[in-house]
Amino acid sequence: MEENKTVAAEEAQKVEAVEAPVAEQTGKSVLNASVDPDKFDWDAFENEDVYGEDKKTVAEEYDKTLSKVVENEVVEGTVTAISKREVLVNIGYKSEGVIMAPEFRYNPDLKVGDKVEVYVESAEDRKGQLVLSHKKARALRSWDMVNQAYNNNEIVKGYVKTRTKGGMIVDIFGIEAFLPGSQIDIKPIRDYDQYVDTTMDFKIVKINQEFRNVVVSHKALIEAELEQQKSEIISKLEKGQVLEGTVKNITNYGVFVDLGGVDGLIHITDLSWGRINHPEEVVHLDQKIRVVILDFDEAKKRIALGLKQLTVHPWDALDPNLKVGDRVKGKVVLIADYGAFVEIEPGVEGLIHVSEMSWSPRLRIAQDFLKVGDEVEAQILTLDREEKKMSLGLKQLVPNPWENIREKYPVGSKHTAIVRNITNFGVFAELEEGIEGLVHISDISWTKIKHPSEFVQPGDKIDVVILDFDEENHKLSLGHKQLLPNPWDEVESKFSVGTVHDGKIVSISDKGATVTLDDDVEAFCSSKELVKEDGTMPVAGDVLPFKVIELKRSTKRVTLSHVRTYAEDKKAERQPSEADNTKKAVKKINSNIEKTTLGDITELAALKSKLEKGE
Repeated sequence: MEENKTVAAEEAQKVEAVEAPVAEQTGKSVLNASVDPDKFDWDAFENEDVYGEDKKTVAEEYDKTLSKVVENEVVEGTVTAISKREVLVNIGYKSEGVIMAPEFRYNPDLKVGDKVEVYVESAEDRKGQLVLSHKKARALRSWDMVNQAYNNNEIVKGYVKTRTKGGMIVDIFGIEAFLPGSQIDIKPIRDYDQYVDTTMDFKIVKINQEFRNVVVSHKALIEAELEQQKSEIISKLEKGQVLEGTVKNITNYGVFVDLGGVDGLIHITDLSWGRINHPEEVVHLDQKIRVVILDFDEAKKRIALGLKQLTVHPWDALDPNLKVGDRVKGKVVLIADYGAFVEIEPGVEGLIHVSEMSWSPRLRIAQDFLKVGDEVEAQILTLDREEKKMSLGLKQLVPNPWENIREKYPVGSKHTAIVRNITNFGVFAELEEGIEGLVHISDISWTKIKHPSEFVQPGDKIDVVILDFDEENHKLSLGHKQLLPNPWDEVESKFSVGTVHDGKIVSISDKGATVTLDDDVEAFCSSKELVKEDGTMPVAGDVLPFKVIELKRSTKRVTLSHVRTYAEDKKAERQPSEADNTKKAVKKINSNIEKTTLGDITELAALKSKLEKGE
C-alpha cells in the first residue's frame, strides 16, 4: 500500500504539470493533483469521474511528456542515485530503472549525473518497474568499443576478475580479456592475488578477430610514462654534466645507475683508472654516487656515464722525474701470450713484451716467465706521457750473455749443448741460459736424413762445434757432423769408378732403383742400367752385382750399372786377337796370288814377311 501511495504522489506531481493547460483549453475546472493522496478519490479517478470527458485529453498530454521506450534496445540514461546495492538511471520514462551496482564495478568513479548506456529489458515488470541492464548494453557494443579503442590506441578501464594460468582475466567493456603476468608491471610480480577485484587502466595490445580474443597490458602504460619521463630528462642533459644517482644494478660489464627516472650505464672501464676484475670492487647496490655524463643517445634513450673521470688521471700525477732507463717496481695485473702488463701505480701500467723477458732468442710465451700477482722489478725502455704508454724490460737487469760471445765461444771450439727445439730445417741447441744456436739439418749428419727427429729428441745432449756468428741478431751457427769423420773419404777409396760390388735393391721407381752397398752406402741405378742379362727387370730385395760408373763428392751421389757387369764381358769375347788378324791378312793375300804378276809377287812376299813378324 505504501508503494502505491508513493507512485500516486509521483503521478499527482506529473498530472499537476499538465492540468492547468488543460483547464485553460476546456474552460472546466480539474482536480488539483496536489491534494493529500490519502484523501484522493481513487474510485472516482478509475471511473473517469474526476476529469469527466477530459480525462483522455489529460492522458494524451501526459504521455507527450514521456520518452517512447522500446524494449530490447540500447538507450542512454542519466545516473540519478547510487547506493551500495543499486544504481538508479533515468531514461526519460515515467519511472526510473534500477540496475544492480556490480554491473558498474569496472567504473569505481561513477557518480550522479554521469551518462551511461543501458539496455531496456522491459518497460514494466510485475511491480510496474522499468527493467534496465548496463551489462547487456555493454555486451552488445563491447566488441565495437574494443576494436575502436585498439585502433585509436586508447586507454581503457578494466576490472580484474580472477587469476588464471600465466596471468589474469580482466573485464573490458563486458568482454573477458587476458592480462599476461609479464604485462602487469615493469618489475616481476610474485603475488598476483593482490590485483584481483581491482580496477586498473589498460592498453589493448592484441586482438584475434576470428576467436574474439583480447590481450591487454598495464605494463605498456607504465613504460610509455617512463619513456616520456626519460625523454624529458634526456632533453635536459649535457655532456660533462655531473649528476647524483643510485646504483640500481651491477653486472659483469658495468653498473646501471638510476638518475631519477632514467638509467645510465657506467662501463667497467669507466669505473676506475686502475684495472679491476668486477664492478663490485668499486661500488655496491643502492649506493649514492656522483657521475659525469660521457655521452647520450636521445633517440635510443641511452646514457653513458663515467665515475673515474671525476678524479685526476694517474698519468697526470706520475712522477715528472721518471725517465727511460730508470728501474721501477710493480705488480703483474694481466698476462697475454705476447707479454705482461705491470701496474707500477694505480692506473699506470707498463708492458713487458715477451722478447724483453729473456736474452734467449727462442720464441716463448709470457706465461713461461711470469704470472698474475707477481711482484717484479723492471727497467723503463720507452715512456710516452702524452699517449700514456710505457714499455718495460726484465732482461736488461741481468748481463747480456752475447756481449763477449766470441771470447767465450770462438769459431771452431767444441761444446756440449741441450736440444731445446726441433724443426724441419734443423735443431736449436742451448749452450747456456740465453745462448742458443742452430744446427742445420745439413750439419747434423754426413748421411742424408729426412727429419732431425730421426737423429735427436728435445732434451738430448749433443756435441757441437761453433761454425759462425751473427752478433747483431743474436744468432749462432752450430755443427755436429764436423766432429765426426767424413764417410766419403772411405767411400771414394772403396767404391772408386769401375769397381764392381754386390748391392741390394731397396726400392724401385719409374726412374730407377735405390741400391744399398756395403757399409750402408746408398747408390742409384737408372732403369736402363738395371735390366738383367735375360732381359727381365729385378725386384726390390734382389741382390745383384753393380759397377760404379759415377761418383760425385759434392752431391754425395754414387751411380751404378748392372748392365755393364755382363755386357762388357761379351764385347771382350767378340773382339778378335792380333794373330787372328794376321792370319786373315795372309789368307787374303794368298787368294789374290793367282791374279798378280811376277813383280807383284816379290812385293807381296815382303809384306807377308812383315805381317808375320808383327810389324
